[in-house]
Amino acid sequence: MSGKITGFLREYILFLSVILTVLGVILMFIGITPIWFSDIPESLFNLAEDSQGWLYYLLALGFVSVIAGIIYLYNYIKNRKFILDELKTNKRSELQKRHLELKKTTKKMPSKYQKMLKEKEKELRL
Repeated sequence: MSGKITGFLREYILFLSVILTVLGVILMFIGITPIWFSDIPESLFNLAEDSQGWLYYLLALGFVSVIAGIIYLYNYIKNRKFILDELKTNKRSELQKRHLELKKTTKKMPSKYQKMLKEKEKELRL
């Protein structure tokens, strides 16, 4: 079961990291707006005293979501760039030097990058 979940997350990591970042920004905005505009009467925000305490939790959750989304997005873009740069080579020796690192990196990426590596291996007879 966990293999299916990690496979799904691996296939849609770009989409999920963007969604996580956007959701985090929205939560941060919801959490910080009443804090910034605290001089405006509470009746405009329609917030009870109970719910104002939750705004700090939303702010913290939004901050953590933004950081996590940015980290996942950065890692995806960095790994994608590394794979595409290494697969551009037409020299067998250059690909052989980084073959182990390429295999490790493609395991973390969507399956299309694994297919691209296998095609390059066949092309260069590795």
